[in-house]
Amino acid sequence: MTGGGLLTVETGEDYPEIREGVRAVCRAFPGSYWRGLENTGQYATAFVAALTEAGYLAALIPEEHGGLGLPLRVGGVILEEIHASGCEGETCHAQMYMMKMLVRHGTVAQKQKYLPGIASGALRFQSFGVTEPTTGSDTPSLVTRAVRDGDHYIVTGQKVWISRVLHTDLMTLLVRTTPVDQVQKRTDGLSALLVDVREAVGNGLTIKPIDTMVNHQVNELFFDRLRVPAENLIGTEGQGLRHIFDGMNAERILIAHESLGDCRFFIEKAAAYAKERVVFGRPIGQNQGIQFPMSKAYAGWRAADQFVRMAAARFDAGEPCGEEANISKLLTAEAAWEAAEMCMQTHGGFAIAREYDIERKWRHSRIQRIAPISTNLILSYIAQNVLGLPRSY
Repeated sequence: MTGGGLLTVETGEDYPEIREGVRAVCRAFPGSYWRGLENTGQYATAFVAALTEAGYLAALIPEEHGGLGLPLRVGGVILEEIHASGCEGETCHAQMYMMKMLVRHGTVAQKQKYLPGIASGALRFQSFGVTEPTTGSDTPSLVTRAVRDGDHYIVTGQKVWISRVLHTDLMTLLVRTTPVDQVQKRTDGLSALLVDVREAVGNGLTIKPIDTMVNHQVNELFFDRLRVPAENLIGTEGQGLRHIFDGMNAERILIAHESLGDCRFFIEKAAAYAKERVVFGRPIGQNQGIQFPMSKAYAGWRAADQFVRMAAARFDAGEPCGEEANISKLLTAEAAWEAAEMCMQTHGGFAIAREYDIERKWRHSRIQRIAPISTNLILSYIAQNVLGLPRSY
């Protein structure tokens, strides 16, 4: 934990030096910084630059390519501390989970060309183009098409809810290279391309920002015969969904760490306030109506934390971890939302005052229950793939 007060219990946390280093970076970006960005709709450029300069966004890049060569768990620890400090990992987390896919499935030439620049900050790698307006989470049904034309793919289609495209140089794009009626399984025929956004904008890529309840910098993308070099294919043509799953498992584990950080933020905020706020001649923390929800939120955080550690360990060991990644995302999203609601209730009317940063974090924690995957879809996944029940979708 961040130290002091109620949450000084032994958590068995690892990488304490990295945790403290991330907290040191975050101290330069208080709530007023994030509220200011929301007011203007701007991207957290200075914050991302500070993390890059400190080396944290290169944590998962192999040492031979200029990174630290650390396991996924370290990426999770970094994002957890960012969120526990009141900052927002959504500004940069895509670079971490896409990095694992590029490292595992990219060609030698791709790694040599891109990874050193990403590690140094010369290249920004912040967008993951999968979701489409008509398919949502039904990824195998996506219709954005890439047709091979000599040394290029010609991309036509549309994506939606794609974050940070206006603030990135490279984007991973999932496309259909073989029509669905020409494959044995719907999951075949999909391919992953690495798109240079700098070259694509105005040459077949149009970006339309979407105004949302949180400052996630999300966009709708339109592709009109965009030419992408064939050498930018990640992995094997037609097997892109399998490669993407590596990225998605990493994504779910990393974002689960963000929710753990949110839990800590809300619990610490609520505990401190409950000790200080005096009503009817006694601190409100003396009332069981305050104590019980807070204790329950604390227990939910501790339980979810243990499961996330296991999921990260399985991923880093190269073991199958779809079940663990999905359950981690489910448990932490629900735990963070319960903690957010508890913190709101504990603060009462003060919770909606922006200066407390509770309502900002409350809005962000609500998003975790529907993105990047809905908790309902995770329950369907568990029913089918773990319990062996008939497919519901």
